[in-house]
Amino acid sequence: MSDVAKIVSDIKNGNVKPIYFLMGEEPYYIDKISEFIEKNVLSEEEKGFNQMVLYGRDVAVEEISDNAKRFPMMAEKQVVIVKEAQDLSRTIEKLVSYVENPQPSTVLVICYKYKTIDKRKKLYKSLQKTGLIYDSKKLYENQIAEWIRRVLLGKKYKIENKAASMLVEFLGNDLSKISNELDKLMVVLPIGSTISAKDIEENIGISKDYNNFELRKAVGERNVFKVNQIINYFAQNQKANPLVVTISLLNSLFTQLLIYHTLQDKSKSSVARALKVNPFFVSDYITAAKNYPMRKVSQVIAFLREADVRSKGVGANALPSGDILKELMFKIIH
Repeated sequence: MSDVAKIVSDIKNGNVKPIYFLMGEEPYYIDKISEFIEKNVLSEEEKGFNQMVLYGRDVAVEEISDNAKRFPMMAEKQVVIVKEAQDLSRTIEKLVSYVENPQPSTVLVICYKYKTIDKRKKLYKSLQKTGLIYDSKKLYENQIAEWIRRVLLGKKYKIENKAASMLVEFLGNDLSKISNELDKLMVVLPIGSTISAKDIEENIGISKDYNNFELRKAVGERNVFKVNQIINYFAQNQKANPLVVTISLLNSLFTQLLIYHTLQDKSKSSVARALKVNPFFVSDYITAAKNYPMRKVSQVIAFLREADVRSKGVGANALPSGDILKELMFKIIH
């Protein structure tokens, strides 16, 4: 985020590069930087003649170069944005001749999503000299809750730990989807609010009581009653609670418990670092570790693998996903 903030700050201060090559696995920031340039480099009056958006599937690299070499009309600069430029991956190296000698009055933005260019080749090295390369890396799921907090803090909102975990559990690490849901919440909640689990339930439609976050907690506590409540709810709402996601999240919990049992230093800060979790949740892992010694954890991981295979229809005795989950929970808790 700090790299993005610097790019935006430099543009605001008039320090605009002739080429922005935006690449990488995470499309969210590529879109954000591109949108900022599209909206802010030229005035509304200048955009008509001096701003164009091209798409990789519709153009050749030579056409991009030709458009970038044009002079602006009644403006200091022109902006050329190439979206979905990854569709040009086989020929993108041909851009090197333009990159070596870019038109100073052009701002060329290349949006090269889900891929990166070869750092050993001439194009990358030339871009380092004359333009700006931004590599948008995918965040891991254990980094998303903190990302949500920082985004909200920048807009004068806060969020409860449980609410952030619900969003991550429901939306994964898709930053665009998470951002859209946060925007919805900020429309209905006043500035300065702390977003709660109840807000998530009422405005996004994720149950605050019956979700994978609560199931993990109940399993860790060996709370049989609560576990049964949640899995019965899941069985009745299978589309919103796919078994594959539940198994994956439980596997993550027991893999973390395996790591916990091997730790020599079991202080709160050490556990949080080792398990890559917010210190707020460490007490949940301590409770779960007391309920599941190392041998039982190993057994549970084997049960989860077996359930994962069965959920994909492998084996002679195919069962509905609700029954597979109930059988799995029985094996885990007893």
